[in-house]
Amino acid sequence: MKGVILAGGLGSRLRPLTKITNKHLLPIYDRPMIHYPIETLVRAGIEDIMIVTGGTSAGDFLRLLGNGREFGLQDIYYTYQEGEGGIADALKLAEHFADGERIVVILGDNIFEDDIAPYVRAFVQQPSGARLLLKAVPDPQRFGVPELAGERIVRIEEKPAHPKSDYAVTGIYMYDERVFDFCRNLKPSRRGELEITDVNNAYIEAGDLYYDVLRGWWTDAGTFESLHHANRLIAERNGWSEAAVSAAG
Repeated sequence: MKGVILAGGLGSRLRPLTKITNKHLLPIYDRPMIHYPIETLVRAGIEDIMIVTGGTSAGDFLRLLGNGREFGLQDIYYTYQEGEGGIADALKLAEHFADGERIVVILGDNIFEDDIAPYVRAFVQQPSGARLLLKAVPDPQRFGVPELAGERIVRIEEKPAHPKSDYAVTGIYMYDERVFDFCRNLKPSRRGELEITDVNNAYIEAGDLYYDVLRGWWTDAGTFESLHHANRLIAERNGWSEAAVSAAG
């Protein structure tokens, strides 16, 4: 099993913080944001990892992470996304790295409390297809939202004005080798991007998409509000009291 971390984009919602650096290099509590998805994959037993990045700060990832020895890795692979073509466009760059194997994809600004190893094992045991992780959230309209029928996802809508469930599709996607065929067949959305939601819907149409519901907390860190929330969650997980977190910022 291989892991792909998508850490490109311009981070425009976090300007001016991202005016001179990549969003995924910003701090979350006491470490750079990019450390958290790496650790999530490593805890799940995934040691072959590629980081897809872009922009003018791409070289900073190499200076920060090197070959990944800090995380117990023998090496980290890197590739570069030109422009902002969407998540699925970034994922296409990892096809040669995947080399026909199944992959676990994680968005570089997503932070998870859960150890994802049980979900990865479930993915390994399924004969084919994709697997997603869902989480009930108070603001599903910010995310891809699954429409559920019993135990099945029948459709995923991207940032719907009227969500059909309270669940968000979190930023971990597990795919078999067909994902790159689906990516190649995508058409740009109204935003001019290749959407990962369309990839997931392709698996639904093929009758080959499965899911689990996260038990622990999950957050992205792509807005000022969610970045602040992520800092608080990590600080509290590391033992700071609520009063100490408030006093610090």
